Amino acid sequence: MQKLPRPYESFKKTYPEIWKAYDRLGALVHSTGPLRAKDREMVKLAMAIGARREGAVHSHTRQALAQGAQEEEIYHVVLLGLTTLGFPSTIAAMTWVKDEIERRSPAKRRRRK
Repeated sequence: MQKLPRPYESFKKTYPEIWKAYDRLGALVHSTGPLRAKDREMVKLAMAIGARREGAVHSHTRQALAQGAQEEEIYHVVLLGLTTLGFPSTIAAMTWVKDEIERRSPAKRRRRK
């Protein structure tokens, strides 16, 4: 598991009871509906892209990959935003997703250079 960002860890340490409640809420929301884990991560990735939350795009890309999403599926989620969010937002999201995919596969980074 990848280490969580420092601000997240700091919040967790400073406000442990609030963090526990937030964490429980997240677990409950994930377990309540019929969507499979991979599908939930793809939906959350799409929402993060739409909200232009770079950190969340990175996080949900990693989590979607961990749940079995293929790179092509993740890039498709990004492309689906093109006509709704516009070209600049799509390109930004594409770079954030690509960061995570290349981080997982150093060989892809070497081929790109």
